[in-house]
Amino acid sequence: MAHLLLLEVPGGNDFTVLEDAIALGHSVTFVTGDLDQYRRQGEAIMTAMAKASRIIEVAPFSYAALERAVLTLHAETPVEAVLCILDIRMVEASQLAQRLGLAFLNPATTRMARDKVSVRARLAERQVRQPAFALVETAEDLTRAIAAIGYPVLIKPADGYASQNIHVLFSEGDLQPLVERMAALARNPTDYGLGVQANNRYSVERYVRGAMIGCDVFTTRDRRIFLGVNDKAMLPPPSFAMRGSCFPSTRHDTEAIRTYAFAILDAIDFDFGACHIEMIVAEDGPYLVEVNPRLVSAQIPFQLGYALERSLYADLIDLHLGRPLTALAEWTPRRLAAIRWMVAATPGTLSKIELPETADPAICRVVIFKQPGETVRPPIQNGDRIGYVIAVGPTQADAERIAEAYVAATRIQVT
Repeated sequence: MAHLLLLEVPGGNDFTVLEDAIALGHSVTFVTGDLDQYRRQGEAIMTAMAKASRIIEVAPFSYAALERAVLTLHAETPVEAVLCILDIRMVEASQLAQRLGLAFLNPATTRMARDKVSVRARLAERQVRQPAFALVETAEDLTRAIAAIGYPVLIKPADGYASQNIHVLFSEGDLQPLVERMAALARNPTDYGLGVQANNRYSVERYVRGAMIGCDVFTTRDRRIFLGVNDKAMLPPPSFAMRGSCFPSTRHDTEAIRTYAFAILDAIDFDFGACHIEMIVAEDGPYLVEVNPRLVSAQIPFQLGYALERSLYADLIDLHLGRPLTALAEWTPRRLAAIRWMVAATPGTLSKIELPETADPAICRVVIFKQPGETVRPPIQNGDRIGYVIAVGPTQADAERIAEAYVAATRIQVT
């Protein structure tokens, strides 16, 4: 089988792609810029990481050091595919794959997709429909942008991910707290981990009301494969965390969403790989939220896997090895998968979680991330959530009902 190189994992703890690769008979070299980040998460994570045939730490991390280490490895054991699902390492993964002559999204598009304002600028050049936007780096920029766009506006980091530091301003009264927040971040930028800090560039965009959706697309050398629409549910404002989602949803115009997604990818010259696109579906159609130049991460691959009845990571590996994705392209859904998240109702210390003693057979997966003794709060961003459940059903309503019933029966005690 193939020798794969895996550059970091999402969340610093999700080794499913490594485990799936090993199960398929591949050997995997795992490369990280900070081995201690994984060690700190405990024995289970170290056990998962140990399934790699090699572990290489590049510290201090730089692209030049990464390339030297991997070229040495490649001379000994040729690397046949480079895999990366972590936003803050996508540019380096793209450069490395190009250096090795391996299939990956081209570096220019990868860099563009890692900057939300750059994507907006390209779409404007190509006349692709999107909300009005502006680049903001200072409080003065912000004031000018709002004057041009008008309230309400959404502000988010150009290089951000995982719903961090997102704000919506509905009126002048909301402005000053954000100005103060931007000043604080200018002095102390958000730490994205692995030695990467936010660049403090922001995209200010017209706030579009509607339904949030996600869609995932695989791009081979000669075609795009649209997997379907993931219908997302948000937690109530001021939260920007997801309450859950259902895949593959038909509540929206799938054909219009597919056409719009492909127009976006064509405009930014997305020539290879998996991508996750988020949109708002308004009364007059879909509007881009952002393009992520990698396979959807966090827990969504599990959800999609239960609906697809296959490993999406196996398909990602086949894509990068140049193998046909016929089964994925011809997939017809037999069931839908819904995910719902458990959250704290009040801030404090998590004292106890009681899961239902019995569960519907349609419950496929339950995962708890927070442990008793940890500080919790009503979620503002995705990292504040406590755990989740995935359920399947013959219809979207069935899958959502089963998942929501499980969450409702879960008892979360906070002191």
